[in-house]
Amino acid sequence: MLAKRIIPCLDIKDGQTVKGTCFVNLRSAGDPVELGKTYSEQGADELIYLDITASHEGRKTFTELVERVAARINIPFTVGGGIRELSDVERLLNAGADKVSINSSAIQNPQLIDEIANHFGAQVCVVAIDAKQTGQGEWKCFLHGGRVETDRDLFGWAKEANERGAGEILFTSMDHDGVKNGFANEALARLAAALSIPVIASGGAGKPEHFEEAFAAGKADAALAASVFHFGEIRIPELKQYLCSRGINVRL
Repeated sequence: MLAKRIIPCLDIKDGQTVKGTCFVNLRSAGDPVELGKTYSEQGADELIYLDITASHEGRKTFTELVERVAARINIPFTVGGGIRELSDVERLLNAGADKVSINSSAIQNPQLIDEIANHFGAQVCVVAIDAKQTGQGEWKCFLHGGRVETDRDLFGWAKEANERGAGEILFTSMDHDGVKNGFANEALARLAAALSIPVIASGGAGKPEHFEEAFAAGKADAALAASVFHFGEIRIPELKQYLCSRGINVRL
């Protein structure tokens, strides 16, 4: 069985790492390059860097950041934010990223998934989905950092992304984001059962037990967290030792 992955996520705004709750109330969490290096040394399996206010003007700055990260860490990392065409993907891969994450642009132009997968390989394309529960068993997808609701259903959209060639699905439950009460395990389990690609759980990590639940009950292939790592509430070596003691296969 493949080892479950622990992935710190670094949201980047104006060159700094920030973290909010339910996508608002951002606070600074430190230098993204130094944080990434620390996580790499602690045993994180991968990192994700998201330019959360990506704009045309900010692309050059973010590309330079990606180059600095690549020079300092020795684990795979994914970058996302403002990726709308193949040239954006090429620029970030050339800067040193291993994968790219697309979210709003994928919903607005689903063909982009096919293009990235065909041009660079499915392993490069992570489709991120921000979703909120709107009814019993109903989850709607949101765009632009959770600001705009769409008529897309989480499960239908994830399945389409899978069929178009996405290599992984990164599912963030907006209601769970930063609340630290656990991941959306029922929705995760539904995704895992419906898809043929790995599912990354995001939104809700507050204690080691939540990671265990995401892997066991939620059937997630990887679990992502931000604030619990950034502010020292959970350290990755202790988290992995805990998961190992609970029978979860992780790389120590």
